[in-house]
Amino acid sequence: MEDSYKTISKPSEGLFKDKGSKFISFAYPVDSEDEIRDIIQTLKKEHYSARHHCFGWRLGHEKLLFRANDDGEPSSTAGKPILGQIQSFDLTNILIVVVRYFGGTLLGVSGLINAYRNAALDAINQAEIVERVVEKKLLVEFGYGVMNEVMKVFKDEKLPQFDPIFDLDCTIKTQIRLSEIDRITDGLKKINGLQISFLN
Repeated sequence: MEDSYKTISKPSEGLFKDKGSKFISFAYPVDSEDEIRDIIQTLKKEHYSARHHCFGWRLGHEKLLFRANDDGEPSSTAGKPILGQIQSFDLTNILIVVVRYFGGTLLGVSGLINAYRNAALDAINQAEIVERVVEKKLLVEFGYGVMNEVMKVFKDEKLPQFDPIFDLDCTIKTQIRLSEIDRITDGLKKINGLQISFLN
C-alpha cells in the first residue's frame, strides 16, 4: 500500500527569462483546492500587471487530483509543462504558479513550453523536497481494567498519544501509518471491550 508521498517543505520561487519576458514561478505546499484558490487570487493581486498567471497542481497521496491552467496562453503551452514538472519529480500536495511579464516579443509555442517548463523547474530546484507519511487518526476507548494491555501495545508499536483521559472509561487519540493500520488495530481489538473509531 502506497502510504508515503513527496512534496515540498515550504514555498519557493524560481525565475526564467527569454527575449525580455520574465517568468516568475512560485511553488507552494498545499492541502486543499480552497487553499490553492486563495493563493492564486493573492498572486493575481500582487502581480496584477502581469499578462498571465498560469498554474499546475496535484493533490492527495494517490495523486488522482490534478489540474493545469494556461490562463490565456495558447492551449497546453503553460499549464501542461508546469504540471509535467510536478509529475516528473513525482510530487503531490503542491501548487506551482508561473507569472509572466510580457517582454514584447512572441516566443512561439515551443518557446512558451520551454519557458514555463524551466520556470517551474527552477521553483522546484529552489525548494526542499520532503517525504511525508500518510497516517490515519484514531480514537481508542477502553475500560480502566485493561489499561496495561493497551499501554503495552502503544509502547511496543511506538504509537503517539494525544489527549489521553484515564478514568473508569479511558480514551486515547493516536495516529497510525496507513500500511500498519490493519495489523495494529487487529491487535488492539483483541483487548476485551476496546473500541476503535476513525477520526477525520
